[in-house]
Amino acid sequence: MPRGVPNAKRDESAMRFTSFHVPLALNPKHMNSTYLKSESQTLWSRNAVRAHRSRVALDDTGAATPTETLTFWQTRRGSKVVVIHPGSRFLRIGRASDVTPLTIPNVIARKHNPPVPAPVYVEGISRPREDRKRSTPSVTAPSADEYAINLTSDDPFDAKVAAITVSLRDRMRFYKLRVTPNAAAIATSFNEQFKPEIIPETNDPYSVDWIYSSDEPYLVGESALRLANPEEMGYAVRWPIYGGNFNTRDYPSQQVLYNDLETIFRESLKQKGVEPSAYKDYSVVLVIPDYYDRLYVEALVRILLVDMGFKQLCAQQESLAATYGAGISNACVVDMGAVKTSIACVDDGMVIADTRMVLSMGGNDITEFLYVLLEKIGFPYRDLNLARSYDWNVMEDLKARICTLAEGDVALNLYDFYVRRPGKPTEKYGLRAYDEIILAPMCLFEPRVIEFEHKRAGMRFLTRAPDIADEMMEKKSDDKLPEKFQDKLPELYTQAMLISTQHLFPVEPPAINLEQVQTMIPSVVQTPATEDPSAALTPLPMSAATTTPVTPAGEEPPSATEGAKEEDVEMTDATAPATESAAPSASGVDDDASSENKAAEVAAPATDVDATSNAATGDPPIEIIDVDEVDGKQTAPPVGYLSEQQQQQQQHQQQEVAPHLQYRAQRAIDVSFEASKLPLDVAIFNSARAAGGDEKIRKYLQAVLVVGGTALVPGMAHALESRLQAIATPLVPNMEKVQIIPPPKDVDLRILVWKGAAVLGKMDGVADLWITAADWDVFGFRALKERCYYL
Repeated sequence: MPRGVPNAKRDESAMRFTSFHVPLALNPKHMNSTYLKSESQTLWSRNAVRAHRSRVALDDTGAATPTETLTFWQTRRGSKVVVIHPGSRFLRIGRASDVTPLTIPNVIARKHNPPVPAPVYVEGISRPREDRKRSTPSVTAPSADEYAINLTSDDPFDAKVAAITVSLRDRMRFYKLRVTPNAAAIATSFNEQFKPEIIPETNDPYSVDWIYSSDEPYLVGESALRLANPEEMGYAVRWPIYGGNFNTRDYPSQQVLYNDLETIFRESLKQKGVEPSAYKDYSVVLVIPDYYDRLYVEALVRILLVDMGFKQLCAQQESLAATYGAGISNACVVDMGAVKTSIACVDDGMVIADTRMVLSMGGNDITEFLYVLLEKIGFPYRDLNLARSYDWNVMEDLKARICTLAEGDVALNLYDFYVRRPGKPTEKYGLRAYDEIILAPMCLFEPRVIEFEHKRAGMRFLTRAPDIADEMMEKKSDDKLPEKFQDKLPELYTQAMLISTQHLFPVEPPAINLEQVQTMIPSVVQTPATEDPSAALTPLPMSAATTTPVTPAGEEPPSATEGAKEEDVEMTDATAPATESAAPSASGVDDDASSENKAAEVAAPATDVDATSNAATGDPPIEIIDVDEVDGKQTAPPVGYLSEQQQQQQQHQQQEVAPHLQYRAQRAIDVSFEASKLPLDVAIFNSARAAGGDEKIRKYLQAVLVVGGTALVPGMAHALESRLQAIATPLVPNMEKVQIIPPPKDVDLRILVWKGAAVLGKMDGVADLWITAADWDVFGFRALKERCYYL
C-alpha cells in the first residue's frame, strides 16, 4: 500500500463490484442523537401501541360484535388460538379451548400423472437370510440351565436377536420367572397350520368403508388411507413429516411438500369449523421439536403466516409444552414418537439446550421388528406387506394389544387379529407367540437390530430461502468438521451428543501452529506421478488405539453402539451394570481413559491426508504403504529420492503432524447421527449428565417424564426405572431411586404435549412472544429469533 494512504476499513456492504463510494458508518459514540436508544423506538413497541389504539378506537365507536351474540365456545379463553402439533404419524390440531385435539393421520393422497410411483417401505430393521425367514428358531435352551441359550445359526440377524434374548433371560432369572421350554417350536407348529376364519361383513362392526373411485384432486387423513388401490386410481400417497423434519425422500421438490402440508392444515381446520376466511382472526401456537432444524421452522412459519394468513404466531418446543401439560417445572422429558425419540431437560420453563438428544428409533421400529420376529415363527397371515396401509394397521393393532415390557407377562399365549382388505371378506387369524411380545419393544434398549443407515437413505438437506441472510442463520462451527455439514446443518451437536460419542474421538494432541501444519502436509502426501508411492512415502506413525480392527470374512464389524452397551443389565447392587461402559463417569466429559471406554472406542481408519478436505472434495484418500512390507523386503528407492538426512528431517516433521492429521480425520464424523444410535436408557442418563454435576443428574433422574404414543407400552415405566437405576447407582454419589413421573389423571400421553401448548396459548405471558405477518415481512427469520428466546 502506498505511503500516506490510510488503512481504510474493508467494505462489507455487498457493493464491491461498483465504483460507487460507500461512506463508512458513523461512530455512535460521537453522535448526540437518541435514535433507537429506547425501547419505545423499536418496531415491536410501535406495533403494540398501534394495536392498542385500534382496540380503543373500536371500543369507542361500538362497531365490535356484542358479547351477547357470541356463542359459548367463542367467549372461552383460547377460543381464537389454534394449537398445531405436527408429528411423523399423526397431526394434532385444535383450538386452545378444546378438551382434546383433532388427531388425524398426517398423510395426503394427491392425483398424480402416470406413471404413479408405487408405495415403497423403507426397511429400518435387519432382516434374516432368505433361507431362514420361516424356519425353526435358532435359539435353543439346554436342559441344564433353562435361562441359557445356544445359538445354532450363523446368520448375523440371529446373533443380534440372541444378544437381546440373553438380556431378557438375565432379567427373568433375577425375578425368578420360569422359562417355557421349546416354546418357539410349539408356536411355530401352531401358526403354520392355522387356517383363517371368514367373517361376513354383516357380522363385522368395524368393517372399513373402502374408496374404490374418486374424482377429488386430493384426499387427506383417514380418507387417504381408505383408498382401495391408490396406484391404480392415480393417487400418490405421501407423508410430509418424518422424524421432526420434512420427508424429502418421497418428494421431488420442497415446494410440492409445502403445498401438501398446507393442504393438510386447511382440511384439518375445516373439520374443526375454522374456515379460511377466519384465519386472519386466529393466532397459532406451533409446537416444534426440541432439536429443530431452523429451515424446517422457517418453512412452517412461512406457511402459516404468509400463505394461510393467520393473525400471529408463537413457536414453542415439545419438552416445554410437555412440562406445562403435566403441571411441573423441572423434568427430563422423553418424547417417544413413531420415528424418533427426543430427550431434553427442562429447568423452570426453559429447555437446556445442551441436554437435547434425538434417537432415530420409535414406535415404527417396534412394529417392524415385531413383524420380523413373528415371521420367524410362521406368522399365519402370509401376504402381509408393510407398504400397504391396511397391512400396516394390522401390525399396529397387534403391537398395541400384545407388546409389553413386563417380564411377568411373557407366556405362550394365544392371540387373535383381524385382516380387513378391500374387496375381500374380513379374516380372523389366531397366533401363538412367546417372548416375541417383549423382544420387539426391547429394541429401544438394544438397538443393534436397527439399520440406521437405511432409515436416512435418500434424505436431502433443506435449501435456504432466498430472503434469509447468512448472518441470521447462526450455527455452531467447527473447523475440524466437513464443510458440507457446516453449510447445511443449522445445529450440529449438543453437549449430550458429544458425551455420547466421546469414545469415537481420540485424545486431542497439544496445540500446534496451523501454518506449520499446512506447510508440512504437501511434503507428506505429494508424490511424483512417475514414482512408486510404496517406495517414495514413509508411513505415518499410528497408535494402537487408532488402528482399524481386522474383521474376519463373513462377519459384520461392530457398530458404535454395540461396544457401548453389553447384553445384560443387572438390577442388583452387588453386580455393576454393563451399561457403565456406555455411560462414562459423571465427573467430567473428558473422563474416557478408563478401560471400559477404551474397549468401546470405534476409531475411523486413519489416513495420511486430512479427511476433512477429502470429504469436501470427494477425492479418494491416498494410501500409505510401508516400504518394509512391500513383497516382504525393502524396495530400492527411485531416482531423486531424498537423502538420509532429509529423510530423518521429514520423518521428524511427520511425527509432529501425524497426531493432528489423525485427530482431524477421526473428528470428521456426524456427531448427531452417531449419538442417535444409543440405547434409550443410556441416552437419558447422558442427557441428564449434560445438565451439570451430580446434583443435576439426581434432580432430573428423579423427575423423568415419558410422553408420546410409544410410552403406552405396558411396563415401560418400570423398564426405564430399573435400567436407569442400574446405570446411575454406581456412577452418581448418593443416588436415590429413579422416578418416572406418572401423567396427570385421565390425560392421554399422546396428547400431553398438545395440552401443554394449549395452556401456553391461553397464558397472559405469551402476549410478548407473538409475531405477526408484518413483523415477518420486515425481519424475516430474525423475528422468531428476537421473540423466541430459545431460537
